Amino acid sequence: MTLDSGPAGPQPSLTPPPFPSALAQPHRREPAAVPPASSSPAALHVPLRAGRTAPVWWFAVLVIVLTVLVGYFLSAIGPAASLIGMLLALVPLTGVLLAVRLVDRWEPEPRGLLVFAVAWGAIAAVAIALGVDLVVTTVFGVSSSPERDAFVAIVQAPIVEEIAKGIGVYLIFVTARRAFDGPVDGIVYGGLVGAGFAFTENIQYFAVSFIEGGVSEVSTTFFVRGILSPFAHVMFTSVTGLALGLAARRGMSPGRAVGPWVLGMIGAIALHAFWNGSSVFYDFFALYMAAQIPLFVLFVLGVIALRREEARLTRRRLGDYAAAGWFTPQEVDMLATPAGRRAALRWAKTLRGDRTPLMRRFILDATALAAARQRAITGRDSRASEDEGVLLARTAADRAGLFAP
Repeated sequence: MTLDSGPAGPQPSLTPPPFPSALAQPHRREPAAVPPASSSPAALHVPLRAGRTAPVWWFAVLVIVLTVLVGYFLSAIGPAASLIGMLLALVPLTGVLLAVRLVDRWEPEPRGLLVFAVAWGAIAAVAIALGVDLVVTTVFGVSSSPERDAFVAIVQAPIVEEIAKGIGVYLIFVTARRAFDGPVDGIVYGGLVGAGFAFTENIQYFAVSFIEGGVSEVSTTFFVRGILSPFAHVMFTSVTGLALGLAARRGMSPGRAVGPWVLGMIGAIALHAFWNGSSVFYDFFALYMAAQIPLFVLFVLGVIALRREEARLTRRRLGDYAAAGWFTPQEVDMLATPAGRRAALRWAKTLRGDRTPLMRRFILDATALAAARQRAITGRDSRASEDEGVLLARTAADRAGLFAP
């Protein structure tokens, strides 16, 4: 903006200054005319977000609780030890998140729900556990004895912590039913809530170990909690998620799902109590080799079995579309099986311009399409047919893009 002189003195003007900007691009000729489109391109819609997100105000509440929690850690442990504990706690958390990503790779849940699950475990569940501990300490006083420590580890901690974590999984089930399709989804949400809780708990354990014993003590604690048992809380709360996932698969309402939810939390509490009891009454490392490793192996095998069952369901539902001419039978095998997906990505890489991202999107959209059809068939989602139409259009566009010259 420059100043022009007038009767009343200099006035502002929108006329550009006589010298160009040093960053301006020189204007050499008129641009070529853009030819009109032969037809209006179809809008590429996305599935409805309703029933697939957590309310925004939940995140606002979590931010407030986080502020209080940070203040507690800074005053009780100190900033230096808290920072060291947080950096160490990020290591097992990263490993767990990568493992959950592998489980949820081809039908990823909405990112906001995944963030909420981790945040609930890391913030709300920890705050509830600390609040209950504060109430118990206020009522019964501060005392330390082998009996009291055993009660806290085997009874109080499993009950309070699994209920606190289970509330978060149930909230996701209630508010985001359209993104809670079955057992695998429940394990993902429950596992992430458990991962968030373990992250904050590890900060405290690592920080206290560093204060009490320095590098030697914190190294031992990190080995036990970060290397030997990073999936402990993930397994516990996954039991709650599995129960709610089975309820979702059966189309249960939030009210009817309370029974499976409570049963899932009872299973999580029992598993948690067994895990803690192994370090109180028995030799931890001996029982770790004899029971806890086999337990983890069974957990992994169970997840693999559920993923295969989900792949079979995806294949069956995409077969419905193949019968109607939307896909070929070979494409159904390619889209629904791990081996077919790997082969498809390798093939897409050989296409002109490397169309791997487009093939990945095609697989994701087709998997989501199969899930939407399953929800429509079971009648537990009144809006599943709308998602089905949107995802059919998306998969058709993906397919056309892959075969474009």
